[in-house]
Amino acid sequence: MSTSVICKVTYPNGKIYVGQDRTNSLTYMGSPKDEYVAKDFTPEQRKRFTLTKEILWSSDTATLAEVNKKEIEYILSERSNDPSVGYNLNPPFKGK
Repeated sequence: MSTSVICKVTYPNGKIYVGQDRTNSLTYMGSPKDEYVAKDFTPEQRKRFTLTKEILWSSDTATLAEVNKKEIEYILSERSNDPSVGYNLNPPFKGK
């Protein structure tokens, strides 16, 4: 079994995306909806783009259910589902 991780990806505008990667891939940088990210950047800003990836949690033994639960916990604690903070669409943001 490979290491599962929950990571936070930070975009140049400071917004974040929290996601899970069950293979701990070095190149995984999240999978937010492109149209939500793209609208925040001008064509000029899109020419040079730097992301930061931070591992928030990892496990060598967690089940898929446990990884899914942790991902939701971190989305909520980081508020990455709040459109003013991040790009996660689920769980839906309910305000404050």
